[in-house]
Amino acid sequence: MSVVKEIPFFSLLTEEELNLIDEIAAEKEFKKGEYIFFEGESGDKFFIIKDGQVKLTKMIKNGDEQILNIFSNNDIIAEIVAFDKGNYPASAVTMTDTEVIVFDQSELENLILKHPTIGVKLLREMSGRLRRAQQNVRDLALKDSSARVAGLLIFLAEKYGKKKKNKVVLDISLTQQELASMIGSSRETVSRILGKFENEGLIKTSRKKINIYQPDKIKSYT
Repeated sequence: MSVVKEIPFFSLLTEEELNLIDEIAAEKEFKKGEYIFFEGESGDKFFIIKDGQVKLTKMIKNGDEQILNIFSNNDIIAEIVAFDKGNYPASAVTMTDTEVIVFDQSELENLILKHPTIGVKLLREMSGRLRRAQQNVRDLALKDSSARVAGLLIFLAEKYGKKKKNKVVLDISLTQQELASMIGSSRETVSRILGKFENEGLIKTSRKKINIYQPDKIKSYT
């Protein structure tokens, strides 16, 4: 069975092309808290998460860490180095024990030189991802703090939430400071808005777990 068949990044490829991608794929395991790569390091590989959770982080001017995104099963990390030999623009650190599929940039480049249609299809997929990312940035800039927190909760719930009876359990190892860094806000602001949502009966927080009771009402804030 193809290692990459169910991965969205390769969804445009034919069965034969998927088999060629499989031939250059390797697998590697990381323990929780390990770095897959560091910001500024030479970008010679990109990764797809087979199982686990990874956060992409960047150091900002005051020395704090900003979380740019969180990735889980079938997500691709650092796909830009598939076509760009530059440095990694951010760091990737595991949030759980994680297994990844590793691709060497030079091997993919050689494969594309022999089979140019693979490169065209991957570029098409990357352009779609870039367009969606730009839309998200635009939306974020236009929203107030409550809308940004609500949008983040819905995003995390849809990606990591587990439905249990009358609630969605968001069991993910993120502090309020880390949640704040994901939406460009302060910990105090996020804490205040989470408290507001809790007072309204929309959520209930405990340590690093959030129970979401009324996702539709939270969506109305966005």
